[in-house]
Amino acid sequence: MYTLWYKKSVEKDLRKLPKSQLQAIVRKIQALATDPRPVSSIKLQGSENLFRMRHADYRIIYQINDSEVTVLVIKVGHRREVYKDL
Repeated sequence: MYTLWYKKSVEKDLRKLPKSQLQAIVRKIQALATDPRPVSSIKLQGSENLFRMRHADYRIIYQINDSEVTVLVIKVGHRREVYKDL
């Protein structure tokens, strides 16, 4: 079981999401603790350990650290904005 960590900015990102999408996105994030590399996740090009997961038009960007058994959620947002400043 992996330990989930969140950047402080993720709380702000989650507050911006529509209520209709929020619960499903939070469930997907929580599921990363048991399976950090689900079939729906894709490794981001140009990075060693950054992954993304889709939910409708929203993306969850996270980092896996296998040596420490942790998952760090870096950013959550709409697909047109989430990749800026990565």
